[in-house]
Amino acid sequence: MSSRSVHVPVMPREVLHYLQLSDGLTVLDGTVGAAGHSSKIVEKIGSAGRLFGFDRDPMMLQFAREKLPEDNVTLFHSSYTNAQELLAEAGVEGVDRVLLDLGLSSDQLSDRERGFGFDAGGPLDMRFDTSRGQTAAELLQTSDQAKIAQILTDFGEEKFARQIADEVCRRKSTNRITTTQDLEDCIRSAIPRGAAGSRNPATRAFQALRIAVNDELKHVQDMMNSVLPSILKPDGIAVILTFHSLEDRIVKSAFKGQQQWQPLTKTPIEATPAEIRLNPRSRSAKLRAATRKHP
Repeated sequence: MSSRSVHVPVMPREVLHYLQLSDGLTVLDGTVGAAGHSSKIVEKIGSAGRLFGFDRDPMMLQFAREKLPEDNVTLFHSSYTNAQELLAEAGVEGVDRVLLDLGLSSDQLSDRERGFGFDAGGPLDMRFDTSRGQTAAELLQTSDQAKIAQILTDFGEEKFARQIADEVCRRKSTNRITTTQDLEDCIRSAIPRGAAGSRNPATRAFQALRIAVNDELKHVQDMMNSVLPSILKPDGIAVILTFHSLEDRIVKSAFKGQQQWQPLTKTPIEATPAEIRLNPRSRSAKLRAATRKHP
């Protein structure tokens, strides 16, 4: 793993536009990552502002610490779902802006020890925080066919979920599935040739397992429905970047289904063709923003 971040932030210009930053604001970046967005935010809020960054991944926090040496930056090794308690401990009652970039970092995808991407190889881990929880390999080993198929269906919208689950259970009865290559080979055997089109046939299954291992949708739901309204001041702005339909539905439902929000984006903002050419990861990104109304 490189000691320097290779991640390129998605839609930085659009993020800054909708955040409407100014000198002295207090901002929470719930997924600070390698500080691609946060470094630009700190420039906009100046020394009078404050930035609080959260991340479950210690590796990403280390990148952020190196990029954000300013005294007005506080970083937490924690999920954004714990923001209310941690901000209170820091003596902060509320924040003016919140950013959540729910995408996986290029640094995480390229780390062979994490198992997030099939291209990187390595152990099948997939945890954001490698100090706790069950790895993807352990989840597969301890789950029956029905549970594996349910995970692939619910979190990956994988139409060959049953076939993949059958093949996983057949193989693990004699050999453990411990690496990304093991899993990719298993999926390729289970899916009809050419059924995935131009993309890797393991894409949806890898997404589903990562979401399950990290309980990602529960974190997003808790943030949107409970934590975010409690930490964002009236007239404050929240900007959310999602990268698949499951997350986007949760964000859309929260912003449009609750009276406390005034959406700033009628439809989600997408990356420009120029950005997609320069940063292909941005092609699936959707940005939604909303202002918190006065009670």
